[in-house]
Amino acid sequence: MKSHSYPLLLAALMLSGCATLTSTAVRNEPPDVSPAQPVIPDRTFNLTDFGAKGDNGATNSTEAFKHAIAAVDQAGGGTLVVPAAKGAYFTGPFDLCNNINLHLDAGATILFSPKFDDYKGGPRGYRPLIQIKDQHDVLISGAGTIDGNGGAWWPEARRFKAVANARHASGNTSPRPIMLGFNHSQRTRIEAVTLTDAPVFNIQQQNCQDVTVEGITILNPANSPNTDGIDPKDCQRVLIAHCRIDTGDDCIALGGSGGPREEDILVTDCTFLHGHGCSIGSGTGSGLRNMIVRRCTFDSTDTGVRLKSSRGRGGLVENVVYEDLTMKNVGVAISISSYYDNTPIDASLSRAAAPPAAAEGSLAPQWRNITVRNVTATACRVRAGLIAGLPEAPAENITLENIMIEAPLGLHIADTKGITLRNVQITPATGPDVIADSSVTGLARE
Repeated sequence: MKSHSYPLLLAALMLSGCATLTSTAVRNEPPDVSPAQPVIPDRTFNLTDFGAKGDNGATNSTEAFKHAIAAVDQAGGGTLVVPAAKGAYFTGPFDLCNNINLHLDAGATILFSPKFDDYKGGPRGYRPLIQIKDQHDVLISGAGTIDGNGGAWWPEARRFKAVANARHASGNTSPRPIMLGFNHSQRTRIEAVTLTDAPVFNIQQQNCQDVTVEGITILNPANSPNTDGIDPKDCQRVLIAHCRIDTGDDCIALGGSGGPREEDILVTDCTFLHGHGCSIGSGTGSGLRNMIVRRCTFDSTDTGVRLKSSRGRGGLVENVVYEDLTMKNVGVAISISSYYDNTPIDASLSRAAAPPAAAEGSLAPQWRNITVRNVTATACRVRAGLIAGLPEAPAENITLENIMIEAPLGLHIADTKGITLRNVQITPATGPDVIADSSVTGLARE
């Protein structure tokens, strides 16, 4: 069915959806999230007092950063100001301490060394550019810029990936340092800063509690390999708000691989440009519960709503809501798939082509109680969407409501149990709007 007026139809869907939302409000939906915030003592230190100079590398400021942070730590915490300068403060890696605010004034840039040997160490071969490990009450703030000098790393990363793909290797991501690496830390916050040209992930929080990222900008070329924007892994109480992310991989990626279950996550009022959208996965072995993605805009991302995992890497992901989203020129608007690892997007829709069921007790992805509502997606490049569980682990209780999508192809569904399409308007250029495999049970269109 063709749509004659998207704005008018959306308004009608929103109005008709009011009663629907009221009737479904009794569901056990995720709560909003308010993480505890870092507490920073009222002391101020200036980086230049420790010998740092913003002169684009004529001075190596690594020791100045280390000495300044040690002084903040010895004093019991405070704000370390990186003042505006005509050039960048060139540095190697450093660690932050407890109760610190690393504040970059407008016009201040921290530029990291392009020498690989400066970052040797850590479980992945390289330590983060800025490391926050086993710390608490850490803030990174200000209108300045952190530049990871990623262009020094990407040529080797592309070569590594090409060789790995040619060998059909299980992994194709070369070792590189994360830009901001948080590990086992509490009450951390990043606000207002710009991050650019990360060697690999821009921000990764691993096993952290009370995480806030607000009002930041992440800029990486669309072809920069594996430059995820924000990756909270095995974290609890996470707020990501008012961020602008333009990158070469997942804009945001939740999903851990065996640590504590991820829980209570809110992503709100963000803009995603190039990249793979707002994702859960590919590793979901830790499990995830209670996540909201709200009032976000997707422009030219590969995917919008993306839940991805595969046999051997899966766990239970439940109570997830994506709502009030606007998409333009994305590849696929909605993708929930248990066939992530090098599997054609339609493999699960052919029972003969689908891989055999995994052995009992293996880590199969489980998607349960997933709601996507109030979404407008125009000019999708590939298809409206894909929802594909596994024969041994169907996706359960999936609801799409108040959805409007323009795309070359429709929505494909396989191996789901209990899926509701309510006020869903899909306008494919060719073919049916919804294609349901015989493995789908409990499909309701309202």
